[in-house]
This record gives sequence, structure tokens and C-alpha cells, in this order.
Amino acid sequence: MRITVGFLFLWHGTSKFFSYPRVSPAEGFVIVTGGTIELIGGLLIMIGLFTSPAAFIACGHMAVAYCISHGTNHFLPIINGGELAMLYCFVFLYLSSKGDGIWSVGGRRNGGRS
Repeated sequence: MRITVGFLFLWHGTSKFFSYPRVSPAEGFVIVTGGTIELIGGLLIMIGLFTSPAAFIACGHMAVAYCISHGTNHFLPIINGGELAMLYCFVFLYLSSKGDGIWSVGGRRNGGRS
């Protein structure tokens, strides 16, 4: 799950910085801060290096993104389009408490301990 979620989150960052694979509707400050967290955080989470702090920051990023972009439109995520942001937020919260795991660069650095 960590590898897949990190890989998918990484593409949100490439979308903001490089307009690949699609053009992101974000502008200015959101591109710089959000794109950086998504690109670097997604990469760190995917490879399993500093997963707990990266996932915790990404969790906070997605909570703020939900509140700013979706939460003001309607209470229910299915109506306001924020279910992906909410899902990412809670998956990152789980990963921040779970750690790197066995298939990770961090696990290799620690001699197999996550």
C-alpha cells in the first residue's frame, strides 16, 4: 500500500510542477508548497525513506487541501468531490504511525527494522 499510494501521490506533484501527465488547475502558492510536498513526499513514501515524517506532513497537507478546496462546498465528501483528499489523508495518517515497512530503503538502512 505504501508503494502504490506514494507512487500515485508523486504524480499529483508532477502534475503541478511539470503539467505532466495533465495540467493542474492549481496556481501560485499551492503549486510551490503543494507540489513540493506531493513530489518529494510521494517519492519518500514510495521508496520508504523517512516514511513517518513524510506521511505525517502529507497527511496534514491533504487535510488542509480538503478544508480549503472541498470542505467549504458541502459537508459530505461524495458531494463536494473531496473523497480522494480524505482517503489520502487517512492513509497517510496510518502510514505515519506504521512506519517504513520491510520493503523500504529505511528498513534496509536500519538492518531490517522499520
